[in-house]
Amino acid sequence: MSRYGAQFGPDITFLGVGRCDWADSASYTDADVVILGAPFDGGTSHRAGTRFGPQAIRQTCYLPHDGSRPSLAMRVDGLQDLRVYDAGDVEMFSGDAARSVRDLQEAVHAVTATGAIPLVLGGDHTIAWPDAAGVAQHLGQGRISMIHFDAHADTGNIEFGSLIGHGQPMRRLIESGALRGDRFLQIGLRGYWPPPETLDWMAEQHMRSYEMSEIGARGLAECLTEAFAIALDDCDGVFLSVDIDVCDPGHAPGTGTPEPGGLTARELLDSVRRIAYELPVVGMDVVEVSPPYDHAEITSFLANRVVLEALTGIARRRTDASGGTSWDPRQPLLDGR
Repeated sequence: MSRYGAQFGPDITFLGVGRCDWADSASYTDADVVILGAPFDGGTSHRAGTRFGPQAIRQTCYLPHDGSRPSLAMRVDGLQDLRVYDAGDVEMFSGDAARSVRDLQEAVHAVTATGAIPLVLGGDHTIAWPDAAGVAQHLGQGRISMIHFDAHADTGNIEFGSLIGHGQPMRRLIESGALRGDRFLQIGLRGYWPPPETLDWMAEQHMRSYEMSEIGARGLAECLTEAFAIALDDCDGVFLSVDIDVCDPGHAPGTGTPEPGGLTARELLDSVRRIAYELPVVGMDVVEVSPPYDHAEITSFLANRVVLEALTGIARRRTDASGGTSWDPRQPLLDGR
């Protein structure tokens, strides 16, 4: 399948990075990261609108779309120090979930097979199934761990008579063997779903969920450190899945299933930066941004920065690995001495 381009809105790339065609590997042979849009919201259980997420994430920024974003904190430019391309939107018809997830997995696998990291802009969380499965298809079944930021576990079985939906991708990944339940780390769960029988299934898979109550009691940094150790045990890489509703609705109102009491925007950005810097990230998605329910583009701005923090962390990790340096977040930006 050739590059479809933008399904909803102008045909632009993420902040002006170079363009490629995921089906033509020759167009991105030197890529470190390939961005894919997944404008699918056919799996939503409440309010839709995430089909417009990829375009919003690509363009919501007050700075020029010049393919450059030097980080104040990490002193690298994730869009320049890495070779980042945007392959546009994968054609995804929200009325045909089975076809859409199959086509997205094909695209993610094609990118991963070249050695590039696929970074997918959603769309609802249904897409995490083909995203992580496409990476595992190349790197090996059960060989990658998952760090999953979300208010919800997304481990439902059959919803509305379907096996495919945004409340079920993590169950599909584990049941298919693509990912291991005991290397599945969930951060930020809260609220009143899932029901006890689903929690029992999760316990049988040995999943590890850090609920907001535990994060509040122990501290986010300590929980992340523990999760990292599990994620790196007997796995070759980490897939990072960020549902924007992990943040409190005050920080991310534009989402389909808002749940009060979540992380702050700063906590999410710091966590993503740390993961990308400390762990071997082999794939990533950012999902559940629903622009029709956003206010003043708060959620789209946050999602754009989630992508940038991930790229920045990866860039600094590679810079330090090649140069024998290390990043210290306690180092002052400017030393006035």
